[in-house]
Amino acid sequence: MYLIITRSFPPELGGMQSLMWGLSKELSKNFMIKVFADYTVNHKKFDEQASFSIERVGGIKLLRKYRKAQLVNEFIKYNKIEGIVADHWKSLELIKSSKKKFCLIHSKEINHPKGSSLNKRVLNVLNNIEKVIANSEFTKNLAIKCGVKENNIVVINPGIDLAKELDKKTMNKVESLLKVKTPRLITVSRFDKRKNHEKVIMALRNLKQIYPDIVYICVGYGEEEENIKNLVKELDLEGQVMFFKDITNDLKNALIAKSNVFVMPSIIYKTSVEGFGIAYVEAAQYGIPSIGGKDGGAADAIEHEKTGLICDGNNLDDIYSSINTALENKKYLEFGKNAKEFVTKFQWSKIIENYKKILN
Repeated sequence: MYLIITRSFPPELGGMQSLMWGLSKELSKNFMIKVFADYTVNHKKFDEQASFSIERVGGIKLLRKYRKAQLVNEFIKYNKIEGIVADHWKSLELIKSSKKKFCLIHSKEINHPKGSSLNKRVLNVLNNIEKVIANSEFTKNLAIKCGVKENNIVVINPGIDLAKELDKKTMNKVESLLKVKTPRLITVSRFDKRKNHEKVIMALRNLKQIYPDIVYICVGYGEEEENIKNLVKELDLEGQVMFFKDITNDLKNALIAKSNVFVMPSIIYKTSVEGFGIAYVEAAQYGIPSIGGKDGGAADAIEHEKTGLICDGNNLDDIYSSINTALENKKYLEFGKNAKEFVTKFQWSKIIENYKKILN
């Protein structure tokens, strides 16, 4: 039996939640597993449908990790465990066991100045476990720079489930929402500085001169939402930008499928950095190419000038010209076709083989 300890798990939405759900589901086809996850509203209905045991831990966030560690330590004492897989170094910090431990790393959670107290805590966990699983080459190199032992790190990109066939009714709904708006750009992510919505909106002001019917679809929510909406007003782009939040997964996927280019030229903001960018891969499944930023792990998810473009997210001209390149002569059609082929290597059925190798 393997234990999975995670702070991020459905029915909450997000990239990490999808990753930990996919990993748990695939591992359960090969091993007995038990998941220890944080409490989340409406989890009961979701948990009942899982083919493995999920134990939820509630309470105040500050105390929750102690409570969860206590439950895990207790469980290990009375059950035969092969090993433990965790989503975050903090999930392993209080686990007192000599069993094999594996920890996923994603970038921003390990990106602390060398020698700082947080860096020491990170290394104390990651340099004393069986394997550290980095989500991209970028994250692996960042970990080495932070002091994680190189021979302890293995790169395994996040997996994705096969895209479900989209509901015709939802597709028609999206088409009637967008009407004559074309070309169509889309970003699906949290509204935070790192995702760089504001520079895409600034580029849009100039792109509007060439493509008067252009539209930029923003799906998500977050602390930068008001600032982004104010910028749209200020630049008089209310007719070009559409905001969606709290929508169904089906509607989100239909919006992606009906778009032309996925745009997320991420940057490094303070210690926050894009370790991989599962959103690029999800878009590629629908034949939608991506524009990503050079700072972070986007290069693992986008093949430059083949399945999309990598640009300098700090350079407005570079963002503008990358979008323009993708739109010119409908270059996005060729990129999109390549992206759809490229993305098959990220299917969970293939990715899980890499996990099986290290767990066995």
